[in-house]
Amino acid sequence: MLLDTASLYFRAYFGVPDSVRAPDGTPVNAVRGLLDFIARLVQDHRPDDLVACWDDDWRPQWRVDLIPSYKAHRVAVETETGPDEEEIPDTLSPQVPVIEAVLAALGIARVGAAGYEADDVIGTLTARATGPVDIVTGDRDLFQLVDDAREVRVLYPRKGVGDCDLVDGKLIAGKYGVRPDQYADFAALRGDASDGLPGVKGIGEKTAAQLITEYGDLAGVRAAAVDRTSKLTPAKRRGIVEAAAYLDVAPTVVRVASDAPLPEFDPALPAAPRDPAALEALVARWGLGGAAGRLLPVLAAR
Repeated sequence: MLLDTASLYFRAYFGVPDSVRAPDGTPVNAVRGLLDFIARLVQDHRPDDLVACWDDDWRPQWRVDLIPSYKAHRVAVETETGPDEEEIPDTLSPQVPVIEAVLAALGIARVGAAGYEADDVIGTLTARATGPVDIVTGDRDLFQLVDDAREVRVLYPRKGVGDCDLVDGKLIAGKYGVRPDQYADFAALRGDASDGLPGVKGIGEKTAAQLITEYGDLAGVRAAAVDRTSKLTPAKRRGIVEAAAYLDVAPTVVRVASDAPLPEFDPALPAAPRDPAALEALVARWGLGGAAGRLLPVLAAR
């Protein structure tokens, strides 16, 4: 099981009231919510391995170099060295180091890679996997990794993680009209305002799906745009041709990496905390007794 951790702790932050606080009054709604998410996921799906995949760089420079607008609207502070700082609610950012510390004390693997997003960590671990993989995320971009033959699916939360769409090839085909292996090309063509990807003017989700289905992939769509015998309308033909510079680089930006350089780590889900004393101190400091009390028995009973 691979967690898109930021996706989940953002969901926890907005889903759990900020009245959930530590003894000193500090909000810990994201911390508590994430621990409850993990407890429910382990209880429902019984993974052998679980990895909290991390954004060491939420906006990698190599993606920005190709498309400067990539996630630009979410930049809070630009930095000369290292990743730009993402716009994060004031009461969430102090909770992120607490999440890191609690995961470490529990012994749950937290894995990132310099210059890569959590999506790329997930893509790399999925490529390496020799058995079934459940990817837990609220990010549709990861639908491109779904592979029924390899038993790779996405658990896409609707409300909490106890109510997830189980995303397989059939669901993707039914909802978007493309196969999982076509999803990245479809997404590049359609664009995504939430990631600062403009897409092709005049081509929305339905048209992008029709074009990818008819011509097979983005290369086929682009070939049709310069083929005067193709059935493309003049408007679509013009839009695709005029977007050539974007379409040259968009697939590289949209596709998750499968070769991110990852550190050595143990993905095995622990049955007991790795550092009980550290966990006890964190539970006391941040008022996490309820969440820890729900998670630890689930880990022990796995």
